[in-house]
Order: sequence, then structure tokens, then C-alpha cells
Amino acid sequence: MTLHIELDRYLTLRRSLGYDLREDESVLRRFVDFAASEGDAHISTELFLRWQGSFGKARRQTWGGRYTMVRLFAEWLHGQDQRHEIPPRGLVPRRAKRPRPYIYSDTEIVSIVREAARLPSIYGLRGLTYSTFFGLIAATGLRISEAIGLDSKDVDLAEGSLYVRSGKFGKDRLLPIESSVIEHLSAYATERDRLLGHMPSPFFVKCSGERIGIDGAQYNFAQIGQRVGLREAQRAYGYGHGPRIHDLRHSFAVRTMIGWYRGGKDPAREMIKLSTWLGHADPKDTYWYIEAVPELLELASQRAEASLDREARP
Repeated sequence: MTLHIELDRYLTLRRSLGYDLREDESVLRRFVDFAASEGDAHISTELFLRWQGSFGKARRQTWGGRYTMVRLFAEWLHGQDQRHEIPPRGLVPRRAKRPRPYIYSDTEIVSIVREAARLPSIYGLRGLTYSTFFGLIAATGLRISEAIGLDSKDVDLAEGSLYVRSGKFGKDRLLPIESSVIEHLSAYATERDRLLGHMPSPFFVKCSGERIGIDGAQYNFAQIGQRVGLREAQRAYGYGHGPRIHDLRHSFAVRTMIGWYRGGKDPAREMIKLSTWLGHADPKDTYWYIEAVPELLELASQRAEASLDREARP
């Protein structure tokens, strides 16, 4: 059987187990296309290295991810046909250290939302959509893909909740939202429907009524970042470097945790709630913020020292 057929079987099997393999499929199809062009019917370490050499430059972390995808596919194939070689572990190490998040101030978030509202478009929907989109992520900590994937039926304005479908790791979750967020979402939906003349299936849309995409969101955010001084100005619509949309999610998590410490709540108990809210598969992904953000680390240290002092008292 060809690698293309085997890949279809592999993807079908893993999806039946609940995995979201959109990125894996894109990478692996390019890999098996290369194998076919080279006349190779079986996976080998040498085949992967040739593919990497022909692919072009990418970050170490990106290639580490691609290598892991190919290696898992090779393991599955090897179990059926030992002529497929399993590439060794660690050949393309994946950087484990996560970059320190950028934590937006309240003033910066307000500036981002206001500047987004000024984005020009024929019907005015572009600015309306992205100001609401960025504001929602800042207020709820949704992942970018989760906010983009919201359908109108997932936003229950009467009950005040968001139904997040197929989040990371394929998990769904229901999130209650505050009244101020409901007001903004309701105002957006009303004006969106008026401009389009109907209620679209996706919640966040372009002027055409189609769902916004990740590329469009990142481009618009980069332009806004330059206008409000969070990124250096670029020529020819360049993106530049600086804080990302995803840092709005980080900022939500950190502000929430700082609120616990300052409000005297038990972080250990609250951490489980936040992990569930954010859709983290492992609570340690949420605890990472304590080490990554100096202010949180200081607050956690003060809490620990105070606890030790109380235990030491007779």
C-alpha cells in the first residue's frame, strides 16, 4: 500500500480517538508527497533528513514538532511493516523552554480595542469584528482558534455563556461570561446582522459574511500593534515583532491569578478552576505562569513565607 493510503488510515484511526490532526495532516501530506517524488515507499531517518533539507528554513521548535509528527507516523507503520524505520528520539530536539509571556496593562488592552475599531472597511464590519474579537480574548482567555471557531449558536446571550467546541485536545467546554462581556457581544451581533441583512453561521465574520481566519487576525493585530506603539513600524504591511494575540490570553490568566493572591483566596483550589476554564490538559501548564511572571512569583513567595511563619508559631 502507498504511503498516501497508509496516511489516510492513520489519520482516520487517530481522529476516531478524539485527536484534532489538522496541523499533523498538513505536515504529513507534504512529507509523503516528498517521499513519493523521491520514489521511497518506506520511511527512514535519511528520508526525513532529505525532506528537511529540501523544505527550507524554519525555527528549531517548528522542526521539532514536524519530526515528532513523522516519528509517530513511522512508529505506527513499523508495527505493520518493519521495513519502515523509526527515526531515533532526539534527532531534532524540540525546545522545551516556553518564552516569557507579555502581560498587557489595562491601558494597552483598551488602546488595542479602540484602534481595532478604527480599522477601515467598506461596510464598517472589519473594525467592529476585530475590536470585539480582541476584547473577547482579553476578557475570557480564549485561544485564538477557539474564538475564531465560535458559531452564532455557541454564543448564548440570553443565558450568558459560550460553548467552546473542539478546543485543544478535542475537548468542549461551557464558559459563563460576565454581563459587561454579554453587552459587547450583543451589540456586535446586532450591528453585524444589520450590516449583513441576516445572522451568519460563524459569530465573527468578514464583510463578506465568511468566518475570519487566523492569518487575517494576526495581520490586523500586527498593524494595530504598530499603531499603538507595541511594535516597531514596518514597511510594505510588514508584521514586525512584538506582543501577540495569544498574550491577551496570558494576560487574562495572570490578572486572574494576581487577583487571587491579593484577595486572599487559596491559589491551590482556584488553580483547578482556572485550568478547566482555560482548557489546559494538565494543571502544571497553568502553574507555569507563576514561574514566568515575576510579580506572580513574588506574590506566591510571600504567601509561602507567611504560611511557614504561621506553622512555626507555638
